[in-house]
Amino acid sequence: MVARQGSHWNMSTSAPASGPSPAVMGTYGRINVVFDRGEGSWLIAKGGERYLDFGSGIAVNTLGHAHPRLVAALTEQAGKVWHTSNLYRIDGQERLAENLVANTFADKVFFCNSGAEACEGAIKLARRYHFAKGNPERNRVITFEGCFHGRTLATIAAAGNPKHLEGFGPEMPGFDHVATLDVEAARAAVGPETAAIMIEPIQGEGGIRNVPVEVLQGLRALCDEHGILLIIDEVQTGVGRTGKLFAHEWAGITPDVMPIAKGIGGGFPLGAILATEDAAQGMVPGTHGSTFGGNPLAVAVGAEVLDAVLEDGFMDGVQAKSLRLRQELARLQDEHPDMIEDIRGSGLLLGVKLKAPLGDVVNACFDEKLLTVVAGDNVMRLIPPLNVTDEELVDAVNRIGAAFTKLKSA
Repeated sequence: MVARQGSHWNMSTSAPASGPSPAVMGTYGRINVVFDRGEGSWLIAKGGERYLDFGSGIAVNTLGHAHPRLVAALTEQAGKVWHTSNLYRIDGQERLAENLVANTFADKVFFCNSGAEACEGAIKLARRYHFAKGNPERNRVITFEGCFHGRTLATIAAAGNPKHLEGFGPEMPGFDHVATLDVEAARAAVGPETAAIMIEPIQGEGGIRNVPVEVLQGLRALCDEHGILLIIDEVQTGVGRTGKLFAHEWAGITPDVMPIAKGIGGGFPLGAILATEDAAQGMVPGTHGSTFGGNPLAVAVGAEVLDAVLEDGFMDGVQAKSLRLRQELARLQDEHPDMIEDIRGSGLLLGVKLKAPLGDVVNACFDEKLLTVVAGDNVMRLIPPLNVTDEELVDAVNRIGAAFTKLKSA
């Protein structure tokens, strides 16, 4: 998070009386606001102030806040059974897995709770795949500078970001970092110990950087050539966020393994690893597990989210809204060329690369009751719910414009 010089952002370890409780571990630079309830694209603070939510819990609230279908699904399941663990079959888990398999490249699904868990599990799966094939030495994964795959020890090592690695002891081995989003650079990194290549189709934390279609296609061919797995991390880009069910579909390719989370739960913690039958061959009983993964409550909500985004016309609607938002942002760039350098991203995962300091703009937008998300490369993320209205898109851009105007007049 970006520190605010004022009342909204507090990075100190001793919280003021009106600020965050000191009982909560200080790993976040939280904004000093508490939201009491949500309605669609809006969050309402305890004092009654309404905020237009263009962060969606960092690409999580696919259908906005308190969507009636999700509330009904969760409430119905809560009256039945909350938890049994994976010692037993879970009907809702099997139904959601079958729906994911029917609508993707995958043959197998493993359920977990978060994107970090899904990415960590994908790394384990890739290593286990080669072990099962009699090649245990093939255990290294190629990743790309600017990537983000989670906050576990393995996933921060996968990304190699010094800021995330600092203070956590020896960096976990097994990862080779490529400096550019380039097929030939990846080819040069492939060796006899390579197990997989792991990439986000759009780097979210890295600054909403689209991976070119030809790069994804080239990496698919490179993996096929060397008998290694292609892991496409769709934690942030999946479940309709780019106007396709998953972003890799724009490139006309399929991965071998795909970690997902965020949007699939619509706000309830849910993640999954999707894989082909071949890629998952090493994942036999005892090789991986999760106490809460595929919990009956989580999969009940996830099933409703997936059904909603698969409805006829939903993806077309996301693409149309993306075009409208881009048009509005282009208008804003024309009005404030000294503030906006570039518009990036796909679907309703867009980034505004700023000429002004990112923290100042995000804070000014907050003052205009618009919630946004920071990213690398001085980029502000705009990630509204996928069912956002056209009127709300225009409203959001107008609020950014008002923030720009106030910053320039300060």
